Amino acid sequence: MKALVVGGGGRENAIAAALHRSGTEVYSIMKNNNPGIAKLSVETELMPETDTERVAQFATSHGIDLAVIGPEAPLEAGLVDVLEDEGIGCVGPTKAAARLETSKSFARTIMRRHKVPGNLDFAAFNEFSRAKAYIKDSNKDLVIKPIGLTGGKGVKVMGEHLKTKKEALAYIEEIFSKNIGGAGVILEEKAIGEEFTLQAFCDGRSVVPMPLVQDHKRAYDGDVGPNTGGMGSYTLEDHRMPFVRNEDYEAALDIVKKTVAAMRAEGCPYKGILYGQFMLTADGPRVIEFNARFGDPEAMNVLSVLSSSFTDICSGIASGRLNAERVSFANKATVCKYVVPEGYGTEPKAGLEISIDEEAIAREGAMVYYAMVDKKGDKIFTTTSRAAGVVGIADTLEEAEENCEHALKHVQGSALFVRHDIGKAELVQKRIDHMQQIRG
Repeated sequence: MKALVVGGGGRENAIAAALHRSGTEVYSIMKNNNPGIAKLSVETELMPETDTERVAQFATSHGIDLAVIGPEAPLEAGLVDVLEDEGIGCVGPTKAAARLETSKSFARTIMRRHKVPGNLDFAAFNEFSRAKAYIKDSNKDLVIKPIGLTGGKGVKVMGEHLKTKKEALAYIEEIFSKNIGGAGVILEEKAIGEEFTLQAFCDGRSVVPMPLVQDHKRAYDGDVGPNTGGMGSYTLEDHRMPFVRNEDYEAALDIVKKTVAAMRAEGCPYKGILYGQFMLTADGPRVIEFNARFGDPEAMNVLSVLSSSFTDICSGIASGRLNAERVSFANKATVCKYVVPEGYGTEPKAGLEISIDEEAIAREGAMVYYAMVDKKGDKIFTTTSRAAGVVGIADTLEEAEENCEHALKHVQGSALFVRHDIGKAELVQKRIDHMQQIRG
């Protein structure tokens, strides 16, 4: 089996590693020279991941059997459609199905049309004047999102990131004037609670869930600072979250299943990884957003403890014959902490050398995945995005967090930054206490 991995971040390094562990020949296409992916690959090509024709030409010339698409941008560009036309099976939705992520208004509308539970009230606008009037008439704090893709950094919340209506209007005007996301703005009701992520393998009909994950978007310890693409995440050995009850979990899984059924009814079956970002409220889980691929860093948590063949799973997704009985995860906890350049989230410092001792990290009971770094010669340099994800793995969350912290010492470089409180008992207890308070 020859598999193509598209993308050059930490998520894609985890994908490539999982395929490689399954005995698959890995080929890769990325825009940056990720040494972790390159080391696992028979052949690597540096090119824009959205250049669908060049990617397809590479795939056909190398006899690729299966392609796993990591980032959202190639999905929006229709890469899966092009590859499937060439007879190459894909783990990733078509351009039409990827609208669950690439158009936030599409996802909300599908949920409303098919009466999928967990939706939020919303209003979408393609003109600033109409959005401005809506904000002025509203007496509620709203969540403001560009409708299109923003790399996970476009969401701002009134009362949190935006303290006044004036600030909210200024941000909406910026979205339109700078064409952020490229498709207008969506204003959603603000859900109060605790966030968690449920990712699932989907073959168009069947839905097989992965362990729950909690990501941390804020840059600094204590949940402060700018929003980022994700500073780190954790999973528990029982694959749940400490504040998520069984009925909450079942409700979230039901939402994912009904969304996949709705997409099939719409004539665009969803095949690939469906990422549900949920807010657990006093009234149960609500959908914050869907992503049409693995989360980053969440992919590093779940794929690090996948105990069955990832290649078999991917083949089942692509062929429409996903077998839930052949999907298993080890009963281990994981803690992922991202090493990022100083200033990440605002003005990151790029072009700085970074060195990683992979063997020493492994001895600490951890794994490392290279992210958006660039290898030039025998040296590795930071870019403006995240540099490397270190994942501690153990029988308990406390041990996994300790393993991660010990392993982080083997990532060296100037002007690097880590959010250290991820996975620590105090922060997890804060989440539990907050959820208990909300439930009354």
